[in-house]
Amino acid sequence: MNFDLTEDEEMLKALAERFVADHYDLDRRRTYLAGANGFSPEMWAMLAELGLVAAPLSEESGGLALDATAIATVFEALGRGLVVEPLIENIMVAARLFERVASDDLKAQWMEALAMGGRRLALAHAERGSRSGSLWVETRVGADGTLAGAKSCVPAGAGVDAYIVTARESGAPGDAAGVGLFLVAADAPGLVRTAWRMVDGSLAVSLDLAGVPALRLGGGVADMAEVGVMASLARSAEALGIMQALFEGTLDYLRTRQQFGAPLGSFQAIQHRMAAQYAAIEQARALLNLAIVSQNDAGFARAVDGLRAFIAPASIELGHEMIQFHGGMGVTDELFIGHGHKRLLALSRWPDDGAAALDRFAQVA
Repeated sequence: MNFDLTEDEEMLKALAERFVADHYDLDRRRTYLAGANGFSPEMWAMLAELGLVAAPLSEESGGLALDATAIATVFEALGRGLVVEPLIENIMVAARLFERVASDDLKAQWMEALAMGGRRLALAHAERGSRSGSLWVETRVGADGTLAGAKSCVPAGAGVDAYIVTARESGAPGDAAGVGLFLVAADAPGLVRTAWRMVDGSLAVSLDLAGVPALRLGGGVADMAEVGVMASLARSAEALGIMQALFEGTLDYLRTRQQFGAPLGSFQAIQHRMAAQYAAIEQARALLNLAIVSQNDAGFARAVDGLRAFIAPASIELGHEMIQFHGGMGVTDELFIGHGHKRLLALSRWPDDGAAALDRFAQVA
């Protein structure tokens, strides 16, 4: 099978790589993360100008309707650069879900601004009662159509214009039936937002809703799951890009760092450990390719779950090894190794962990 990229895919890859080369290094990444919303508004605008914000959206919305190959290519390249702009949460998840379930009138009001980067949405779904990606929605719709409840974690939810909030119209907290999707303005009365930093330094918010006015969208849990498949592929591709960058950086370090009068990379025990991590990267890439070629098959979602089930724990192990090879400095923010490992921690545990993906892959969840 030919895995060579098409001319258009090569251009997308080059575009993402050029963005990283021109606008990212470790010092600038720290500055971007420290921003009011956990990323750089200027870099978000630049991504929009380059067309990378709109690209995952449909052609009707001004995007390119990227397929699995293009999504994986772009996000692997952004992962190698440790880009902090929240394309996955705000575009791959929230904007694509909105595009799927909103009415034509709402899409006419929102999609152009979303595609151009002028407005942002975030999905508010996770609650304290949910574990490992299990469905648990206690937030409810009142008789007057307002929402009451709490959402414990909304990644990239700071500074957005609105939230897509899951709320229960009927049934018990664990039932998929009876859960609706609602659009809530960020400045809606009764909505209290609390911002906090996630393990990778990005900003998330928790929401408290007390009689919050909301607009009912179409769809429900099934639409979230459908959108989540491609978002999961993007997360895995980003993780693979980070793994590759950490491995290559550590390999250069081991070739130059001297210990006992010889390069660290000359010691056989270290060579064995690096070989094991090289094999893990190649396994992850093979599973990514399997998921990509399965896009038009009934088993696409299962292939993506299999990819995530492998790459979530494998990426953490690789991060641990690269930190060990760098010694005490490896875990600090002084080196990109520590930054990459923290991002891998976030990717491996949100919105669920590798064990939950393995259960879905094994069809026991």
